[in-house]
Amino acid sequence: MTTQTTQYRLEQKRDVSAGFPGPKSAELAARRSAVVAGGVASSVPVYVADADGGIITDVDGNSFIDLGSGIAVTSVGASDPAVVAAVQDQVAKFTHTCFMVSPYEGYIAVAEKLAELTPGDHEKRSVLFNSGAEAVENAVKVARIATGRTAVVAFDHAYHGRTNLTMGLTAKANPYKSSPAGSFGPFAPEIYRVPMSYPYREEAEIKGEDAARRAITMIEKQVGAENVAAILIEPIQGEGGFIVPAEGFLPALAEWAKEKGVVFIADEVQSGFCRTGSWFASEHDGVVPDIITMAKGIAGGMPLSAITGRAELMDAVHPGGLGGTYGGNPVACAAALAAIETMETQDLGARARHIEEQVMGRLRKLAEEVDIIGDLRGRGAMLAMEFVKPGTSATTKEPNAEATKEIAAACLQEGVIILTCGTYGNVVRLLPPLVIGDELLADALDVLEAAIRKVAAA
Repeated sequence: MTTQTTQYRLEQKRDVSAGFPGPKSAELAARRSAVVAGGVASSVPVYVADADGGIITDVDGNSFIDLGSGIAVTSVGASDPAVVAAVQDQVAKFTHTCFMVSPYEGYIAVAEKLAELTPGDHEKRSVLFNSGAEAVENAVKVARIATGRTAVVAFDHAYHGRTNLTMGLTAKANPYKSSPAGSFGPFAPEIYRVPMSYPYREEAEIKGEDAARRAITMIEKQVGAENVAAILIEPIQGEGGFIVPAEGFLPALAEWAKEKGVVFIADEVQSGFCRTGSWFASEHDGVVPDIITMAKGIAGGMPLSAITGRAELMDAVHPGGLGGTYGGNPVACAAALAAIETMETQDLGARARHIEEQVMGRLRKLAEEVDIIGDLRGRGAMLAMEFVKPGTSATTKEPNAEATKEIAAACLQEGVIILTCGTYGNVVRLLPPLVIGDELLADALDVLEAAIRKVAAA
């Protein structure tokens, strides 16, 4: 797919000539400081008035190229016409009844679609929630009930959320679990962490199967397979640095889990719904998870999450054991069905693969010319650069968080929004809307390349 036919409401052009933060954003910032908790941080100091396609427009009239998609949420754009129409139609009918009280068709239709799209041809069941963390928590609940076991295995560099259980599952302490001011703990028990396959930072080259055996040996030695309810893993890690495990790692873990009666849970909250060029990142490795957790890109920006799993696992939970007041809200369900239809009709999986070709073609050439890019990785439109100190990329690989921050700031100054991540704070992640046009993407890459060259030369 090399052309883009999406019709946009807003002009798809970068323009920060109004200056920022402008007076209206400054006014909103002052109002915010008086009423919004300081623990809620924002990486961009402007306030949004409109967004469409690959453009975000602030209240002062500046237009920014969006390479973050609200952290992989607005894959179909922030105001996809199909999503807008579906939401408007549903709002006019009813906004809420609570599926646990008075059910409705939209919830069922989303579950039917998830049974169709998720990997595997086995019989499936789904439950809908509101956030990714909520989906992860409930996937663990299902695994524990279904197996009668309590231990959950998570991985280095993992991110699974900010609730109590998901904080415990998350590997990064600051800012998610603690800070110099103190800890959010104590955290939920029976969580065990094992090494991830991180090809760039392995002490010596190791095959995926061997990296899996390393993790499995630790599980069997320290936990005991008979005590493990679930292995929980992101097929491509998100906040931890867009880490793509070595080939063979995921299949070996999944096979061991199957042999030992352990539920294999794929956290596809960030990597799902065409983001990596397939409906789900698990498909790249030929893995069929027992349970998949989903959120972010599922509903075009409306709050919705889901878990889909093998029928015998999901039906092991007693009536009333799963649910929530807002889970599977009818408006969010309508948005999800419309967003998925857009993904299908516009073949956004192919679009993600095209974005990968465009971006990686540029970045590979750049990486040969500057010495602060240690690694390029990712799939589809889930791509990353890991930055290291000059002269260390092939030796100590010392993380360069300072350069990463400077690059992000330089891009923002020129009207391009990018996100950073990584356990060491040294990764730039690129998550453009899948409907972004080629010209706009090229303009954003021009800005990004100039920023990297400037920081590398300093």
